[in-house]
Amino acid sequence: MIKLIEKYPIVSLLLFVVIMLGFTIDAIPVTIMEARNFISAREMLTDNNWILTTMNGEARYQKPPLPTWITAFFGMLFGIKSVLALRWPALLFMASIGISTYLISKQLKLTKSHSLINGFIVLSSFYVIGITVEAPWDIYAHGFMLMALFQLFIMLKHQKTNIINSLLFVLFIAGSVLSKGPVSLYVLFLSFVVAYGIAFRLKGNILHFLKLISLLIFGIVIGGWWYMHVRIADPETFAAIAVKETTNWSSYNVRPFYYYWSFFVQSGLWTVPAFISLLYPYLKSRVSHLKAYRFSFFWTLIAVILLSVIPEKKSRYLMPVLIPLAINIGFYIAYLIREFKNLKDKRETYPVYFHFGLIGLIGILFWMSEFFKDSFIFSDYAVRYFITSIVLISIGVFIIQNLKKKDIKTVFYLCLAMMVSIGFFALPLANSNVKDDNKPISELQDKAIDLYHLDYVAPEMIYNYGDKIPSIKAEEGYHIPIEKTFYLLTRTHQPDTIEVLSKLYKMEFIDTYDLNRASKDSRAYNERLVNQLYKLTLK
Repeated sequence: MIKLIEKYPIVSLLLFVVIMLGFTIDAIPVTIMEARNFISAREMLTDNNWILTTMNGEARYQKPPLPTWITAFFGMLFGIKSVLALRWPALLFMASIGISTYLISKQLKLTKSHSLINGFIVLSSFYVIGITVEAPWDIYAHGFMLMALFQLFIMLKHQKTNIINSLLFVLFIAGSVLSKGPVSLYVLFLSFVVAYGIAFRLKGNILHFLKLISLLIFGIVIGGWWYMHVRIADPETFAAIAVKETTNWSSYNVRPFYYYWSFFVQSGLWTVPAFISLLYPYLKSRVSHLKAYRFSFFWTLIAVILLSVIPEKKSRYLMPVLIPLAINIGFYIAYLIREFKNLKDKRETYPVYFHFGLIGLIGILFWMSEFFKDSFIFSDYAVRYFITSIVLISIGVFIIQNLKKKDIKTVFYLCLAMMVSIGFFALPLANSNVKDDNKPISELQDKAIDLYHLDYVAPEMIYNYGDKIPSIKAEEGYHIPIEKTFYLLTRTHQPDTIEVLSKLYKMEFIDTYDLNRASKDSRAYNERLVNQLYKLTLK
């Protein structure tokens, strides 16, 4: 099986993502960032707002439109209500990151099997998976940028700017800028160029570098056309949004400089190998390609430093760091595959036994997670739970057995098999823990009511409703609807306490709508996802 996977590396990387998440990722609730993207995609299709993008009928220029265009296209083909269909583009870009990592690794003169390992590591890293639903614009921006860096690597390596590589480089740079502005240029591109210069030195004549700089500027200009258009078409709104966004960089979610320095933990499954791979004095004499290892090492560290300089910090911003880190981890895994059977020093073997042994143990003990809950055992998900348990126990046992044999390559691929099994079998079990009083607002879709909102309504609510929910409140007062009877969604205010409304309308509480899947006493419970519905009738 491993030989077959290594024979078709690109297909294997694509199938890894498709099988792991392509049929079950809709079990995860729609996140706030996803909802914004999905709403804008829906309004592109219903209101034709393809350039001047909107969310709930209001201007939404905080993010460029390319990811939303792609999402809208899939929504047009497979249905805008299908969460699975809307998430597929992000999954394909996730797969592209694995494939690009493989191709860059090949350019580093690593073997086919080693390069494939790098691709699998990045695809199975925790936040690379998580970013597909937590921040859908990011996966597109970094996916396009990695494609551009592959083309740049070829041009730097061969000191030539042929037409195909140049055009693809410009196209992918433009795609990245049109997905999330300069973010990926700063984190991935800049750190890549500096690391390449340290490891391989920038070779070539002045004309060659002038061509590369020209291509870069050309790509940025093409990708920046939307920003210029919006600034001309809607200057006041664009300026207000731009001021707010740039202010956030220095005043919102401010964290200390060292906030990101546990970044290797974000690799999830590969946390221990990630940490060891960063021990440069230890690993530099054990890798087969020192310059390539030095390149991935500095690419990783420089990316972290660049992120650390910016005052605004969020865990998800670390996702692009996991790309060069995956290549770095690959050197350590490749070393273990070659030499683990010959290692005698317990300081080298114990971390390996601990790491992979723990993964095997998790698989073996998975069945205990819900087995003692009677309500779960007799639920509709019981069959899937037992199948998942059997599969994970089997994989866990095989991991332990092959670890005893010191067959690290088989252990590595068994860990990937566990990831695929968790995604394919276990992920749908998330729906089994939905609380009984979960009440989606989508229930109102078929009632043909006139619905407005008074204060904050979460984007998840608006997406779940399936249409725009206009606001009756504006900064200068209240926009009273023309309907004699309408419904009002509210979260923080009781309508009968508002003098303007109480004088005009008779108010009747109808119901509470709650998108939370967790109970109120759970840490996962979010008040933001709860709204009350009132019926207002003109007196």
